[in-house]
Amino acid sequence: MCRFLAYSGTPVFLDQLLIRPTASLISQSLAAREAKTIVNGDGCGVGWYGEHDEPGLYRGILPAWSDANLASLCRQIRSRLFLAHVRSATSGEVSTANCHPFAVGRHLFMHNGQVGGYDRLRRRVDALIPDDLYPLRKGTSDSEAIFLAAMGAGLDADPVAAIGTTLEAIVAAMAGEETPLRFAAVHSDGETLYAYRWASDGRPPSLYWRSAGEGILIASEPCDENAGTWSLVPSGTVLTVGEGRSPTIRALSVPVRDRAMARVA
Repeated sequence: MCRFLAYSGTPVFLDQLLIRPTASLISQSLAAREAKTIVNGDGCGVGWYGEHDEPGLYRGILPAWSDANLASLCRQIRSRLFLAHVRSATSGEVSTANCHPFAVGRHLFMHNGQVGGYDRLRRRVDALIPDDLYPLRKGTSDSEAIFLAAMGAGLDADPVAAIGTTLEAIVAAMAGEETPLRFAAVHSDGETLYAYRWASDGRPPSLYWRSAGEGILIASEPCDENAGTWSLVPSGTVLTVGEGRSPTIRALSVPVRDRAMARVA
């Protein structure tokens, strides 16, 4: 499983949250504490919003702990909203195209989890991506496929409904597959952060949030020494951080057709 962190708030230098803390995301790339895979060394990336509508994006195949370019960028870039990710590959080879976050226009997306049996189901899942968006498919990961399928389902207009529709369609494509769909993800359109936690077997990847000064942090696991101040995002919900930066949590509706696969906690 991968590790990620997202921030929305007053502008900060990226290294303040990604590098300096004792249990920072960069340190988690070498020694995660709440992941099945302790080392997340299959690439890294960061996407940030600055002066333009479209975000900046850096992705690379080096492990985050040894990527000098990533460290240099984090020391120089200040942003009010950013997403960062360190990868432990479950599908797709180690390549820049498979590193997160993924970007389309003003949208950023990153994911931690799996589509069970994806190697066998890839053609079915890819078929959920509309023809006009399929040329944007650069990698081979299930995460990018989920993002582009959600874009086709209306992520630009109603993100939460689009994600719910996409997860429903993927579970339908997984009919007969015993391995579950597990999904913790963050999406942003440059104004709002959406953090999702859901699984078809009711056992989604971990996802936390906490206030950080005049902002909000969202992470796969606590990324500083203040672990006691983090709150777990409930299973089967979406946490939204809008312009006022006051987070709200609501149920994520995924009307799965095969109810035997939808034991959401």
